[in-house]
Amino acid sequence: MNISKLDHPALILIDIQKGFDDIAYWGGQRNNPNAENNAEELLKIWRENQLPIFHIKHCSTNPNSLLHALHPGNEFKEMVKPILGESVIKKNVNSAFIGTNLKQLLDEQKINTLVFVGLTTDHCVSTTTRMAGNFGFETYIVSDATATFNKTGVDGQHYSAELIHETALASLSGEFATVVTTAFLKTVFNQ
Repeated sequence: MNISKLDHPALILIDIQKGFDDIAYWGGQRNNPNAENNAEELLKIWRENQLPIFHIKHCSTNPNSLLHALHPGNEFKEMVKPILGESVIKKNVNSAFIGTNLKQLLDEQKINTLVFVGLTTDHCVSTTTRMAGNFGFETYIVSDATATFNKTGVDGQHYSAELIHETALASLSGEFATVVTTAFLKTVFNQ
């Protein structure tokens, strides 16, 4: 793994929104309870190093969704709230590249390396990471700064949040992204 400050990597924070605090709404079980804290640590490192930061916000088109623009759950969690000068990209599908100017902004700033954190591992984080890999970006996903919820399969079987998380990472690893940890990135950035 060759990531360094010299790569001018962008931190992409995906859907770290208040609506995800309602665990029952999303499936009743969640893994990585410290994912947002780890994302906050990385955000501080990126800010200290004046590296590019992009906050992605899911704005559901379903008026009943906790992530709909008119619902308080649409708001970013306080710990990772954007500050002046940081890009905010609003999306309404799983990929942050669809229907947004994210790719254009990355290209304009000549950013080739992306680091992904956020919610949820198997949905918007995975979809955006896959597209980034397909676009040719050098792509990293932070395993302990991402999280998801349990799922019910097509035949009614139950899958734990941790299993869903681990299989999503396994599907991304090597083909679409390099899986790293917060601790690894902290050593890279000497924090």
